[in-house]
Order: sequence, then structure tokens, then C-alpha cells
Amino acid sequence: MKTLFNTALSVIFIGLSFVSCNEDDDYETIQSTEKVKIDSVKIVNDTMAVFGVQSIRTYSTYASQCEGFYGYDYVHSGNFARDVTAYKYLTNGSCTQANQVSVNQINFSPQQTGTYTFKFWKGDNTWITKTIVVE
Repeated sequence: MKTLFNTALSVIFIGLSFVSCNEDDDYETIQSTEKVKIDSVKIVNDTMAVFGVQSIRTYSTYASQCEGFYGYDYVHSGNFARDVTAYKYLTNGSCTQANQVSVNQINFSPQQTGTYTFKFWKGDNTWITKTIVVE
């Protein structure tokens, strides 16, 4: 009886492993990425302690549900200078055309004291500049 049970269980397991749920996936394929303008930036404290952590929030607008936040290009352009560019993804799905605002964040954890200058890409050759003094 025990052998029959183990055999039946094995057959069921093997059968389930071969079954494929071929329903429409909820996942869309990312077709490309490109820069997205950062509309605004929120820094809670313009002064912080060295080795502390602070979240810097950025806000961007997307034209449809087929677009969304992909990531940041965070470049150290000097000891205390940072250039931040946001990127969006574009998918191949059928999407509603409606503006949506997305909030994303960078966690800033300075390793030395000084005045840090952040430049966030706002489009073309325009930047939003913010400073944080680290004590």
C-alpha cells in the first residue's frame, strides 16, 4: 500500500511539473529605456551627520501605463558633487494613455564632512540643484 501511494504521488508530481499554464502573462517586455525628466526633488534635511542616511525623493511624470521608473545614473562628478539622471522603461503592452506621477528615492549616506551639491536632470540642459551640508 505504501509503494502504491509513493508511486501515485510520484506520478502526480511528474504530471504537475509538465503542466504549463499558458495564460497571458501579466508581464510586459521592456522594449527600451530612456532618460526621463525629474520634475521636482524633495530633501527633508539640508543638514545631516556624516555616516547618516537620508532619502532623497524625486518626482517624474510618465505619459502612460507602459512607462515607469527604471533606475538612476548617479555620477560622482567630484568629491562633493553628484549628477543624477533618471531613466524610464517602455514596454510593448496595450496601455492607457494617462499621465501618472512616480516617486522614487536615492538613499544618501555621506562618508565625509562637507557641502554636497546634487544636480538632477530636468530635461535638455536644465538641472535642479540641491545642497546638503554634512557635519
